[in-house]
Amino acid sequence: MQAANFVAPASGGIRTTLRHLAAGYTAAGHEVVQIVPGERDEVERRPDALVLRVRAPRLPGTGYRVITQPWRVAALLDREQPDRLEVHDRATLRPLGGWARRHGVPSLVVSHERLDRLLGTWTPPALRGVLPVTAAADRANASLAGGFDTVVTTTAWAAAEFVRLGTPNLRHIPLGVELDRFHPDHRDRTLRRAFARDREALLVVASRLAPEKRVDTAVDAVAELVRRRVPVRLVIAGDGAHRGRLERRAAGLPVTFLGFVADRERLAGLLASADLALAPGPVETFGLAALEALASGTPVVVNHASALAELVVPGVGAIAAGSGFTFADAVVDLLSMPPAGEVERRAAARARAEQFTWSATVAGFLGCHAESPTASPDQPGQATRQAQAAHGGQTARAAHGAQAAEAAHAAQAAHAAQAAHAAQAAHAAQGAHAAHAAEPADAVGPAGTAAVAAPAPGPPAPPLAA
Repeated sequence: MQAANFVAPASGGIRTTLRHLAAGYTAAGHEVVQIVPGERDEVERRPDALVLRVRAPRLPGTGYRVITQPWRVAALLDREQPDRLEVHDRATLRPLGGWARRHGVPSLVVSHERLDRLLGTWTPPALRGVLPVTAAADRANASLAGGFDTVVTTTAWAAAEFVRLGTPNLRHIPLGVELDRFHPDHRDRTLRRAFARDREALLVVASRLAPEKRVDTAVDAVAELVRRRVPVRLVIAGDGAHRGRLERRAAGLPVTFLGFVADRERLAGLLASADLALAPGPVETFGLAALEALASGTPVVVNHASALAELVVPGVGAIAAGSGFTFADAVVDLLSMPPAGEVERRAAARARAEQFTWSATVAGFLGCHAESPTASPDQPGQATRQAQAAHGGQTARAAHGAQAAEAAHAAQAAHAAQAAHAAQAAHAAQGAHAAHAAEPADAVGPAGTAAVAAPAPGPPAPPLAA
């Protein structure tokens, strides 16, 4: 069973990851059930998964909904009795690790972001070096790792904050890319000419338009390139709460906003037709969009502070500091290379992407699930679950409340830096509790699980993604 937050029709990395993992698990003969947030409680049967949507409030300023009542998810787990639990959220769904441990179900959590860097990014400059950002992240990460059998990270960059703690249950599994869909053969001169003249270099950003994605750096790079009289055109494929601000910043510049591109074939054609792709986000944990560009044969310019610096090897793009000026320098350097080498550069980009396949990702995750450290050796999960169930709901409620309180403590620590993912989701939970749930802190929720109070109010935190 998979459970996740930050999944929406127009969202990127987590939704894509869930889709490919579910398809791979199903192909391997497993039954997949997904629990994700939705506008209402509903059930969708897909060929690769049974999707259970839990009514959840929308997180203001984002396109995401966040499940703020983890006991409702626990009730679904009680009903479905999964053999394995895979959680793609480190905020409001953290208590599910406790549920899995009490029921003898092997559990795995995927860290789709690097907490210490997010805290550092969103801490006001005047408070950097004052607030205990790293200590807060370490405490939250130690708690997260202790609550699940396995912690999965997708890059060495993302793993670093767990390696620092000596986390023994850490596993590294890179994500993959759709190599058939994103391919140099989709290069389309007609499509290219719809956006840029022959003498202009076509630059593309494919990203959700949120502050932490730093798409403003790409806009600033275009402004600098225009100042240097370099003929370019930037096309931004993506939408989000930051779009209006970016459009104002790009006023008068050769920048086109496409909004969210739902047609994946069209996006593949755009990436393959571009001269360069830009990925300016400083806290990208994996960066599927950059990998899709490479698979399309398009070199990328990435932020040196992100995990994408691992992806860009010599010959497939450039690594730049996070400013418009340095990104402009990188663009000029790449565009100045002899045209005769373009075929080789595109081939190198494609070859790099071919090292990342979804089949390898699925195999890695299945390997983690097969380790089953908390399962019965004869009947993984089942015997232990039945024994635990015989004790009734009181112990489960107490343990569930303790896990949730632990998550809330981590969230409050993150509020001190105004930026943690846990703080963001917990803050949303606090507001949603008032609006959507009338139960007091000691009330009993669905299926006999305890409803827990939300953490104390804090300042609104910025949106996150995978």
